[in-house]
Amino acid sequence: MARYRVTFRPADKTMEPKTVEVDDKDFPYGDHGKPGSLLDIALHNGIRLDHNCGGNCACTTCHVIVRQGEENLSPMEPDEEDRLDTATGLTLHSRLGCQAIVQGDVVVDIVE
Repeated sequence: MARYRVTFRPADKTMEPKTVEVDDKDFPYGDHGKPGSLLDIALHNGIRLDHNCGGNCACTTCHVIVRQGEENLSPMEPDEEDRLDTATGLTLHSRLGCQAIVQGDVVVDIVE
């Protein structure tokens, strides 16, 4: 069991980033995305992260860009990689919030 800091930087740059501390013993928080995923953490902490498919890796609305701590997320699985190929604004540091499980400190940008 470990505690991590996750920072979400909103697409609306007039809003301040929000950093939350999480403890992996508390996962899952809800039922959207994989337990302990960026989406699970965001929703539990009142952070808006769109998720039209309910966190089932069937869309790209929870697309985020990892700015720090990419090594602290679960490895990308083939279904996430295939789905990301359809995302607008795809980068080498893109992940789906519903699939990326937090395993250490992370900073992500929420994509509009």
